[in-house]
Amino acid sequence: MNQGKIYVVGIGPGSEEDITPAVRAAITRSDVVVGYKYYFNFIQSVIHPGTECIDTGMKKEKDRAALAFEYAEQGKTVCVVSSGDAGIYGMAPLVLEMKREKASPVEVEILPGISAFQKGAALLGAPIGHDFCIISLSDLMTPWEKIERRIEAAASADFVTAVYNPKSEGRYWQLHRLKEIFRQYRSPENPVGFVRQAGRDEQEIKITTIADFDPEEVDMFTIVIIGNSQSYAWDDKIITPRGYYREQRTDEVGIGQEIMMRSFRTIESELQNKDIPLGRKWALLHAIHTTADFDMENILYTDDNAVETLHALLHDGKTRTIVTDVTMAASGIRKGALERLGIEVKCYLSDERVAEMAARMKITRTQAGIRLAAEEHPDALYVFGNAPTALMELCKLTRLGKAHPAGVIGAPVGFVNVRESKHMLKSFTTIPKLIIEGRKGGSNLAATLVNAILCFDDAEGLRPGRDV
Repeated sequence: MNQGKIYVVGIGPGSEEDITPAVRAAITRSDVVVGYKYYFNFIQSVIHPGTECIDTGMKKEKDRAALAFEYAEQGKTVCVVSSGDAGIYGMAPLVLEMKREKASPVEVEILPGISAFQKGAALLGAPIGHDFCIISLSDLMTPWEKIERRIEAAASADFVTAVYNPKSEGRYWQLHRLKEIFRQYRSPENPVGFVRQAGRDEQEIKITTIADFDPEEVDMFTIVIIGNSQSYAWDDKIITPRGYYREQRTDEVGIGQEIMMRSFRTIESELQNKDIPLGRKWALLHAIHTTADFDMENILYTDDNAVETLHALLHDGKTRTIVTDVTMAASGIRKGALERLGIEVKCYLSDERVAEMAARMKITRTQAGIRLAAEEHPDALYVFGNAPTALMELCKLTRLGKAHPAGVIGAPVGFVNVRESKHMLKSFTTIPKLIIEGRKGGSNLAATLVNAILCFDDAEGLRPGRDV
């Protein structure tokens, strides 16, 4: 007797127009169609009259495959149907494994279909424009520990991630855990889209962010797609760029700024805590970018709204002068930003009066420089990247009412009086300040924190380096 044939096909997500011509033809020419009973609702008009239809309930996949071989071995043409694509969490692997186990001579042909993640992605716009992965949250045949490791790998590697089987009556907490893991690696604004009943009459589409995503809005008929760090929402769509506009964007913003923007996106993706106020995050990204030291997350202190407050003072012209303790800190402040905002940077270290005052009063030159600065610019933004004695001098003058700094950047570096100077500064609760706590610091750090303040209006779009 002639052997029959088994087609294993994907019928798409549920809309008849999403069934491919090849799958439609296979169903039509089959003597027997085998599938989960719910799927027959979507292919009734395709099945040829007289075709034997065998439907089974959920979790009967092995029974379906066995029936398919039983009929095919009788010489019949059998079509095994899966929703979406038969090779993606579908029947294709099982049928091929059973063919191997049975050593069956029956021919098996796999015909692809439009998967749920493809349909969902099209409805959401273009979220899967770059490297992506698909993860099922069903732990029926895969231990949860392994699923969680896969989630963490996808989140940390910045993959666009499609989530299958996100929830059921018995599995209600896994999607909450997935969100928790992704929030460790992605910014709160990272776009998330989900589509319920894609391609069917009950279809629902929603675009949100990883911070606002509510797993309770999702059910077992939903596909969830999480964008990567480059993804963004626009015109009710999610777009994950492939990079075609990279060359044009580089021309627009400059190569230096483009590199800086990419660096900031990388740093943001690796922060332990991304859910922090924008001003603090902007200063932190600058500090890590300058030092490549993620310990800045632990040692950068910022007053509430300090970056925002100081930016407003400089931007609105209420503060026109920045005073630094040493020339190196002054040289690191971006000249383009200073010119753009009409701000003057002064360092008194080379002032001829400083050496004379220091010798006469037996103080350091940086202390003397701060005394002169306080006389001439008592309300400047003061920036310290080297000398703790200079910071301590400003604290003393402020206590005496001889200085009224608009704000202070406290980042002196070293081993003598460094921590103490920062503790002194912290006691001034009404002065906006940013401090690198402990022994670390430096002129480069002090300057980059000033630059973060000067260009805070670029923080929302994560576009650093305008004045590079």
